[in-house]
Amino acid sequence: MQTLRDLSTLRSAIDALKSDGRPVALVPTMGALHEGHMALVEEARRHAGHVVVSIFVNPRQFGANEDLDSYPRREAKDAQMLQTAGVDILWAPTPEVMYPKGYATNISVSGVTEGLDGAARPGHFDGVATVVSKLLNQVQPHVALFGEKDYQQLAMIRQMVRDLDMPIEIIGVPTQRAEDGLALSSRNAYLSEDERKAALALPRALGEAARQMEKGATVDSAIAKAITMLAAHGFDPIDYVSLCDAVTLEPMSVLDRPARLLGAAKLGRTRLIDNIAVEPL
Repeated sequence: MQTLRDLSTLRSAIDALKSDGRPVALVPTMGALHEGHMALVEEARRHAGHVVVSIFVNPRQFGANEDLDSYPRREAKDAQMLQTAGVDILWAPTPEVMYPKGYATNISVSGVTEGLDGAARPGHFDGVATVVSKLLNQVQPHVALFGEKDYQQLAMIRQMVRDLDMPIEIIGVPTQRAEDGLALSSRNAYLSEDERKAALALPRALGEAARQMEKGATVDSAIAKAITMLAAHGFDPIDYVSLCDAVTLEPMSVLDRPARLLGAAKLGRTRLIDNIAVEPL
């Protein structure tokens, strides 16, 4: 595996990979890799002959009071995991390479970004759209893979790629979970032992609310019970629990088409997100 940090070397290496005619897949990450990331790498192998993984902790998607400085960084361990998985290139640019002096461009995607995390974290999705568009342009893969845990992010990236006519297939990979059901996340490392137990309330509350809706309960009543359950387990603040159209992410008050139930809340100092599919009666 090659670990590359400058753009000219990356482009030469990508050209060399593509010379055998096999497609290239990109898995963008912020590092602190876990089995969820490795599931993306494994899925990438099914779609392409070569796999590139990027590690870049993107400062533009963190708010003023968020965890940029404390976000876990462990490139050596990550690189070992990726090499074992047979990744061809680790693209690990510095902030100066990604945003050189004089950088002045911002990518903004409206519509799917306006509620949920877009409302709770102003500017977050502009930062994500900007860095992802740069990564896609730098690597120019045939396919790129993203996890469904960040469902709004996935919807935004699909919209951006369509709107900008990028010839790249965006593949969503189902959320990877621990045996007890908690969605895998690099931020789970922040949780204390007691918080890790309490965190299970998030997937359980969403799951119970989804079952109630699918059995005919009103959307409002099911969501209210989910919020009550989260509060009882120490989540505060609860940014949102919302039923949205599975494609557009428009809020839904009636379960009459395929939907996603999404939730985000803070447990101690750790903000957790999750979502599940909900099908109409």
